[in-house]
Amino acid sequence: MVPDFIVIGHLTRDEHPDGRYTLGGAATFASIAARNLGYRVGIVTAAADDFPEPQLLHDIEIVRVPSSTTTTFRNLYQAGHRTQYVRDIAAPLTPDAVPLAWRRAKIVLLGPLVGEMDHTMLDIFASDTLLAVSPQGWMRRWDELGRVRAQAWQAAQTILPRVQVLILSEEDLGGYTERLSSYIALAPLVVLTRGEHGSAIYRQRERPLDIPAFPTQIIDPTGAGDTFATAFLIRYHETHDLVQAARFANAAASLAISSVGAENMPTRAQVQARLNADA
Repeated sequence: MVPDFIVIGHLTRDEHPDGRYTLGGAATFASIAARNLGYRVGIVTAAADDFPEPQLLHDIEIVRVPSSTTTTFRNLYQAGHRTQYVRDIAAPLTPDAVPLAWRRAKIVLLGPLVGEMDHTMLDIFASDTLLAVSPQGWMRRWDELGRVRAQAWQAAQTILPRVQVLILSEEDLGGYTERLSSYIALAPLVVLTRGEHGSAIYRQRERPLDIPAFPTQIIDPTGAGDTFATAFLIRYHETHDLVQAARFANAAASLAISSVGAENMPTRAQVQARLNADA
């Protein structure tokens, strides 16, 4: 059976100060979020055989490109800001890794982390697929020590006119905030997440929409953006209503950051309860 929602990108090993490794990456958080919101989910990824915590991805179909290593990050948080280091990088992803039947999925989210795919991945999906990109892996570089920093997105002009939705964060922009206007001019729909300030929606030649966040205690911010992106795309696909989709996504993200780890991603009932409580 063809998955409804497909995420393409590397699963990661996230290194913790105590030496533990947990499963991470956009492919992890987005796929679990989509599963918990009631969708059939597939992942196209590259990772070694021993990637951590595979049980978290139960009921998710995985196409895994063989790799001698799994992309590995170390994330350090201080005062709400993240410093990130790349430790290992898995094999690249190419269009031939995506099963033919999967190319007719309702929703596809490209979630590169380390530039593991290029623009050719955009050309294989059905015309009625809701194709979105969360481009953080195209908007960063790392030095000889692996420390990750923002960079200008060089391929935006090639990629953005070929997707329906761009979802990114203020953190992704880094010091290149002036480039947001060019992204808005290139993509049909741009959604910017703004942390405690909620999210903003931009469409060409229209006034932006500001959608406030849901107040919450932040326990673990990892995966919040991926949760938001998934929830937004699902609700937008269901309703074609941007405000409703963004409120749904803000609610989902607020629940995701109020607990630790991918195993505690919110269900649709929990998201709806948060929305009802705010009505």
